[in-house]
Amino acid sequence: MKIAYLDIFFGISGDMTLGALVDAGVDADELIAELKNLDIEGWEISFEKVKVSGLGATRATVSAAHEHHRDDHGMDPGQLIEIIERASLNDSVKQRAVAVIERVAEAEAEAHRVPITDVHFHELGGLDTIIDVAGAIIGFDLLGVERVYSSPIPVSHGFVNCAHGRLPVPVPAVVNLLKGVPTIPLDVAGETVTPTGAAIATVLSSGFGTMPAMTLLSSGFGAGHKEFPEAANLLRIIVGEAGEARASGRYEADVQILIEANIDDMNPELYEAAQQAIFEAGAVDCWFTPIFMKKNRPAVKLSALAAPGNADAVADAIMTNTTTFGVRRLETRRDCLARETRHVDTAYGTVGVKVGMRAGEIITVSPEFADCRRLAAEHAVAVKTVYQAAVAAAAALLKSP
Repeated sequence: MKIAYLDIFFGISGDMTLGALVDAGVDADELIAELKNLDIEGWEISFEKVKVSGLGATRATVSAAHEHHRDDHGMDPGQLIEIIERASLNDSVKQRAVAVIERVAEAEAEAHRVPITDVHFHELGGLDTIIDVAGAIIGFDLLGVERVYSSPIPVSHGFVNCAHGRLPVPVPAVVNLLKGVPTIPLDVAGETVTPTGAAIATVLSSGFGTMPAMTLLSSGFGAGHKEFPEAANLLRIIVGEAGEARASGRYEADVQILIEANIDDMNPELYEAAQQAIFEAGAVDCWFTPIFMKKNRPAVKLSALAAPGNADAVADAIMTNTTTFGVRRLETRRDCLARETRHVDTAYGTVGVKVGMRAGEIITVSPEFADCRRLAAEHAVAVKTVYQAAVAAAAALLKSP
């Protein structure tokens, strides 16, 4: 699976995202051709190769070709969404673009304490917003990216002048967009994260943290239009194949989130139902460990492992189905044997066998317990008898080249 990592070390905006995507390999002409499927006129977009602090980058500029579609109030979210929905774009692109527009609108409405229908996109009458949002999603689509991850979002300080006057940085809409998202302080005076950039990162990203394990394919820098004395105003996008073997070629590797809670006040009968709910929420594993808490009270440590995109759902399942008041999260990396399921014949019937391989070599085999239990019941023998027969039959796999 191809993934992309938003390395937001300084900031992010819509045009920076477009520039980074083109710098990472998106064909600019193809991107523009796709954007022309939007039923909207009066815009232009250009891509320029530039150097920022000695680094090569691409700067995208969205501009109005003439005054069409501009007015004093700009377009409202409903108008932008209508343009996207009637465009000749694939459904996945349209759905994600609408989700980003809706998220920006919700954040602006909350910031200004008005209904969403009263929100208007002032800059270029909404042209830059729709081009930036649709262009970013089309760009990821053209690269074949199936999942996006992001670094923590850097938060600067100071003030910015906009249609609503002089606002503190980060502007209120950005603060609303970043709720629940990890941030880091950035000692820079001025706006480095725009509402459009924050919405693209928060809506499209499956998780936030360090760069996930991947085999690198390409990368690109997108340049902002402002210059800051503190550092380079750049956004980097890194593209690669997820879950590939590490440099040694021996194991498959990925990033998982370990979610844990210590529980000392729950009826033990509830643990089975809680575990089932946690698995249904997307956990790849869940287990319980006996521990002692303060005052030597016996307790249980509940641990669950989940992919970054499922971590929130798993955390919700833990807090909904147990008595804990909170969970802790740790990002962890896994080294895994490549897996596939094969079938072996025994005197009792066919048994599925999980096969673990390292660099193409079979390392271990494990019979499917459910198959062994079913066949044991059918033949009125002990489960271990069928299990041992399956292990013996699977031994031939270990010897196979």
